[in-house]
Amino acid sequence: MNRNTSRLAVALAAVSIVLAGCAGPSATSTSGSGSGGASAASETPSPSASATSSADLKVASSSLGDIVVDGKGMTVYFFDKDTAGSGTSACAGQCLVNWPPVPAAGSTPKADGVTGELGTIKATDGSTQITLNGLPLYYFKGDSAPGDVNGQKVQDVWWVVSPTGTAIK
Repeated sequence: MNRNTSRLAVALAAVSIVLAGCAGPSATSTSGSGSGGASAASETPSPSASATSSADLKVASSSLGDIVVDGKGMTVYFFDKDTAGSGTSACAGQCLVNWPPVPAAGSTPKADGVTGELGTIKATDGSTQITLNGLPLYYFKGDSAPGDVNGQKVQDVWWVVSPTGTAIK
């Protein structure tokens, strides 16, 4: 099995583990699996320090085209259940374990190459979460390295973000 196939198998296993905690009962699953409430690792993804940037967000190339990543190269996501401009996140409890908020390094987030409007909200866990065009940004627990996009289309409610601040569907 080549490396990409192995990564895909691991990603699919991680997705099936987190499906139960990612969205409410009205969400649909495209994986065919609705079981599993356990989560993968419990800490926020931590890529190598050599991939860091002084910006909170930047643009990177991926298999989905240009996407928004954090300063360390980790992919960020939108959640369809969030409402732009509401100042709140719809992700709480187990959802936050699997989809941690993207924190701001300071009171005003900084971006390199991202053209959408940046802001912050107070996340449901009390942290300061970056928003793009009024929507909160999240990491996916199943992404383990910079550039991973394993959270794309999970339950048809999680989406990688374009540099203009729109969901890549």
